[in-house]
Order: sequence, then structure tokens, then C-alpha cells
Amino acid sequence: MTSGQPRPRGRGTTLTIAEVAERTGLTHDTLRYYERAGLIERVGRTTGNQRRYEAADLAWLEFLLRLRETGMSIADMQRFARLRAQGEATVGDRLTMLREHRAELAARMRALRRSAGALDEKIDHYERLLHEQRTGTDDPT
Repeated sequence: MTSGQPRPRGRGTTLTIAEVAERTGLTHDTLRYYERAGLIERVGRTTGNQRRYEAADLAWLEFLLRLRETGMSIADMQRFARLRAQGEATVGDRLTMLREHRAELAARMRALRRSAGALDEKIDHYERLLHEQRTGTDDPT
């Protein structure tokens, strides 16, 4: 992972924790947690010890949000972040993780489509029942 020291920073525009929170929808506490948990590398600091995020940090956070949104566990996100921090030698392992996660996501999506279909059928059933109650008929036309 990281040595505990903030990594060297580029000279581009940086963002405050408040700006990153606004752009990502994450709270300040969550951003700090992600750093402590090793999901993001230690963020650079100003001389006043305020966090300053770079564009690369924001891009990485947005990818982490996609992983979280698709159901990846924090433990697996941490494993992926550790592999990423190790560099090019782990590209194959990272690819394997993403392929496995994508396959799990596809299976969940299929299951959700089946469940949505069952819900649609039940909604149609109850709409027919309501129509029959209102019209006093079992003919929905």
C-alpha cells in the first residue's frame, strides 16, 4: 500500500476535501475513511495540513464509487487498491478481479430482471383486480 507519507504531488490544480465531497457525493468522513482504509493513497497536504486532491485522485474515487455501486465489498476494493499500488506487475491480477466482479454483476442483473418481471406481473394482476372492483366486472376493457 503506501508508506504513510503523502505521495509526491504534481503541480496541477488541486481540490479541497469539500470540493471533492461535492463532486463525488461522499462525506468528508467517508473520504477520510477511504484514506485510512487504504482505498486511496495518502492525499497531499498544504502547509496548513489541509488535504488537497488532484484530478487523478478524483478519477480514482469515481472508479471506487462504481465498484461500490456494483456491490464490490470494501475488502475486495482494498485488495484491488493494494494491487494497483504495486504497479504494472499486478495488471493481470487486477484484470482477473474485474472480470470476476463483472460476471457476478451480470448474474445479479439477470436475477434483478427476473424479479422485476415478477413484480410487473403482480402489479398487472392488482391493477386488474382494482379495475374489476371499480367497474363491477371481470372484463378489464
